[in-house]
Amino acid sequence: MNRQLLTLSRVVLHPTYRGAGIGYRFIRRCCELTGYPWIETLTQMGHVNPVFERAGFRRVGVSRTVERSRASHSLLYRRQKHGQKAALLTRETYDKSRFANPVYYIFDNRAHAARHGPASGGR
Repeated sequence: MNRQLLTLSRVVLHPTYRGAGIGYRFIRRCCELTGYPWIETLTQMGHVNPVFERAGFRRVGVSRTVERSRASHSLLYRRQKHGQKAALLTRETYDKSRFANPVYYIFDNRAHAARHGPASGGR
């Protein structure tokens, strides 16, 4: 499944350019050029800013963790590179995000992935 799915983890646009319609176009085009058939993202900002929906992502739902331990929260937010062992979030990251209920989005990029060739497998 990892060769079919890419996780988009952070998009930051300089404040000068926010609200100009650049963000969603940038996100969509970058996704189209990846070669991956599916791209997913989790974002707390999805509750107030529909940039991913404008970029063509489909809102799947909201992630809620019942248990708020660092270990269970790390399963949702960890950054694990392909083939590496999963690690706990840092204490600072856990403290900042433990009450978040991020929106989960998925982008169907199968048409573009077929044109741009198979994903290289690297992230």
